[in-house]
Amino acid sequence: MSTEYCVGFITTGHREEAERIAEALVRQRLAACVTLIPDVESTYWWEGRVVRDREVLLVVKTSRAKWPALMRAVREGHSYQVPEIIALPIVDGSEAYLQWLEQSLVES
Repeated sequence: MSTEYCVGFITTGHREEAERIAEALVRQRLAACVTLIPDVESTYWWEGRVVRDREVLLVVKTSRAKWPALMRAVREGHSYQVPEIIALPIVDGSEAYLQWLEQSLVES
């Protein structure tokens, strides 16, 4: 089992922003992979009322060590006042995938 890796969830308001953030995170080696899931529908409280919006969900695979820098990078380039940037630990995974994840986060 391994908790040194995590999966992050980030929502954006449009695909262009999601693509820009995803590419920046991978290029900077802050994420091994970012999967974009377009056209999710979110319902949430905002400024005293219930809001429903279409968003793009980014699923980010990274290490816990990279997470603080990843959050800073997302906040710098995100259009939301309060962006969703959350992480869940990876408690287990295939050995080969976790090795690939680790290698992808290291500058060559």
